[in-house]
Amino acid sequence: MIPGALKTKPFNTKKSVKKAAGDKKGLKVWEIYSDEKTYTWSNRMERVEVIRQGIPYKSIETISQKLNRPVKSILSIVGMPQTTYNKKMAEHSLLDSRDSELIVLITELIDYGLEVFNNEEEKFQRWLKKPNLSLEGNSPESLLDTITGIDEVRFCLNRIEFGNFA
Repeated sequence: MIPGALKTKPFNTKKSVKKAAGDKKGLKVWEIYSDEKTYTWSNRMERVEVIRQGIPYKSIETISQKLNRPVKSILSIVGMPQTTYNKKMAEHSLLDSRDSELIVLITELIDYGLEVFNNEEEKFQRWLKKPNLSLEGNSPESLLDTITGIDEVRFCLNRIEFGNFA
């Protein structure tokens, strides 16, 4: 052994996995509230389970309130007729996996956007509506109807957060 060299222990995979599974401190937890149940997730696998189970149509109303937009505009993002929404709300139905995924991702995006804009809702909502050069002149809000569009808006928010506007 070389004098003065540090001794290191071999990596313990089991201990590492156990520690990662048990350590929930510092994890971001997202929630969607319903009258009957709260849907929460803190990682991608939990998100997949929430999406597969489906979330209530009432969550569209929650997104509407968070974005300060009428329900009708959220329905156009999701691509759902008002009559279908009204019927499914009355039946207390769950969204299918595609619509659940859009709502879940929009929920995460709103939370992230508010964080980037220091919880200044008005500034964030104005930013969502304004055409953005890094989004090829589209407003962020106009891209929320697809997962790829949501990703692009998230990348744009990431650049704002870290001061890289190019």
